[in-house]
Amino acid sequence: MLHASELKYWVGFSRIPGIGRVRFSQLKEHFGSLQDAWKASGGELKQAGLDSRSIETLLLLRPKTSLDAEIEKLEHYKVKALVCEDPGYPPRLAEIYDYPPVLYVRGNPLPSQDEPCLAVVGTRRPTIYGRQVTEDIVTDLARSNIIIVSGLARGIDSIAHRATLEAGGKTIAVFASGLDIVYPAENARLAQAIMEHGALVSEHPLGVRPRAENFPLRNRIMSGLSLGVLVIEAGQRSGALITAFQALEQSRDVFAVPGSILSPASKGTNRLIQEGAKLVCSYIDILQELNLTIVAQQPMIKQFLPDNEAESAVLKQLTSEPSHIDDICRRSNLTMPEVSSTLAILELKGVAKQVGNMNYVLAHEIKTE
Repeated sequence: MLHASELKYWVGFSRIPGIGRVRFSQLKEHFGSLQDAWKASGGELKQAGLDSRSIETLLLLRPKTSLDAEIEKLEHYKVKALVCEDPGYPPRLAEIYDYPPVLYVRGNPLPSQDEPCLAVVGTRRPTIYGRQVTEDIVTDLARSNIIIVSGLARGIDSIAHRATLEAGGKTIAVFASGLDIVYPAENARLAQAIMEHGALVSEHPLGVRPRAENFPLRNRIMSGLSLGVLVIEAGQRSGALITAFQALEQSRDVFAVPGSILSPASKGTNRLIQEGAKLVCSYIDILQELNLTIVAQQPMIKQFLPDNEAESAVLKQLTSEPSHIDDICRRSNLTMPEVSSTLAILELKGVAKQVGNMNYVLAHEIKTE
């Protein structure tokens, strides 16, 4: 276990741009401790193998950095700094080449080697199909005790986190900023819920703003924490594809959900399948590929008796495939106000569910007799 007096020097070096895993190792090996490295002169740092630019940056920022204040700030936000030598550092993440020397964690302890994690990524603009597939597959995975890792972004990431929490599972959100800055800001409540039932993780110290170059770097941590990566919807230039390629470099499994060849949101996932990613139609495909125990899940069948003819007529039009409210009106021969009010009541009863843009599905398999 790292001594508390040494930890602040790890935190200090994590604030210096350009000091990553390789240079941390160089400094540790040359000086014996990061405390001595922090106090070293420019000449000594050059002897340790640091390049001129890193030395210049360190000498510029070092006098402006209060290490004790950094530790106080971490304690204020209840953030734990895990260094790669700490026994609590995630074992799977430590296996990758460019693991972060310092990992900041807010919430619960990170999973052990025996706790399976799966990264779930995809477009920030999911279709109705992508939204529903994410909810269905992630819910089943969470109920099978798979920890879901994602990036808290809009779209598939947020849907995956929420579906996990609603299923009573654990989820980890990896930030591209310091853990005191939630991005996007609209996900502040979601981040709080994740912290209570999982963890928030970042390689960046507190106060670091999200920058464009941080997001691809963040993705390697998501895949590094996980046994594999599931890509649900991704366009041809989606950032989710970067996570998939990093997973391959880390010898992780890559899974992809197929989509319509006409849908721009599925062009990336369909190409991944063409190139060898494992096609996923159900959570069972993932568990079998990872040799994980499949938890038998009985379909939730509800006994439901419609209260009136309108409920009965609307229910006949609902399946697991999305139906637009206009189509329900046409097929049921009911007026728009009748269908709208009936759907609202069925949603309150937990029988129907809106999946976006006035499209509805059955929330559960039901028996009407």
